[in-house]
Amino acid sequence: MAFEHKSVLLQECIDGLKIKADGIYVDGTLGGAGHSYEICKNLGENGRLIGIDQDADAIVAATERLSVFSDKVTVVRSNYCRIRQVMNELNISGVDGILLDLGVSSYQLDTAERGFTYREPDAPLDMRMDVRQELTARDIVNEYSEMELYRIIRDYGEDKFAKNIAKHIVKARQEHPIETAGELVELIRNAIPAKVRATGGHPAKRTFQAIRIECNKELEVLKESLDDMIDLLNPGGRLCIITFHSLEDRIVKVHFKQSENPCICPPDFPVCVCGKQPKGHNVTRKPVLPSDEELEFNKRSQSAKLRIFEKA
Repeated sequence: MAFEHKSVLLQECIDGLKIKADGIYVDGTLGGAGHSYEICKNLGENGRLIGIDQDADAIVAATERLSVFSDKVTVVRSNYCRIRQVMNELNISGVDGILLDLGVSSYQLDTAERGFTYREPDAPLDMRMDVRQELTARDIVNEYSEMELYRIIRDYGEDKFAKNIAKHIVKARQEHPIETAGELVELIRNAIPAKVRATGGHPAKRTFQAIRIECNKELEVLKESLDDMIDLLNPGGRLCIITFHSLEDRIVKVHFKQSENPCICPPDFPVCVCGKQPKGHNVTRKPVLPSDEELEFNKRSQSAKLRIFEKA
């Protein structure tokens, strides 16, 4: 299957980056290179793009798609959480813009053997964005305690039936390991009241999302990377982040706010004595959302939110 993915909030990201023709830009979630292709179109002869992705299939697809810009593109297989290390290895001390398009790609969802989908009964429970890592969704489902499963389904899936779902999983795996998406979907379905199943979306969507986030440590990676990315920006450089999950968006929103106003002095102090200086300003007080037109042709953009921070 070809690595295809409709780039969400594409023009909004390009506008948000305020691309300079001779600037250096990083796409930390390269994917199929939809955003990167548009960035490259706006670069001049001395402009440069560094694309980072941990997915081997994405690296192959993006390298091919960006081949027309090969003289200004460097593709690196890594996780964006190692962006500082990647820049050091490339002898780059500062960049003019960084883009993250978080979550899972259409290709990953639609390729059954990658194990992200709940729509293919025989799909394995994998969900690794980087197949070099050891932990898989199967490990989580079969080895996490009932309390750990409850926690991740409640927190990352925001599913009010998390406790019952965790209980059904643990009971079933006592008889034999849970191996496929179909087995897990059936357990989840049985843990949710029929009345709710009849009116809600797919009953397994939230649990699969939660397991994927846990498998790839997506929230931890985001939290641990934000300071590095802001610090790498040149003055006036911009960090654009698209999230698809309320917890991701909250992390970005809070961090941007703290980076803009880092002072920890008590409110009644007449002057700041902590010495913490603002790193820049939050360009988007409210997130940028997909237009009605985009929602119509790309259903997966429905929960997308774009936030932008500019370095001082």
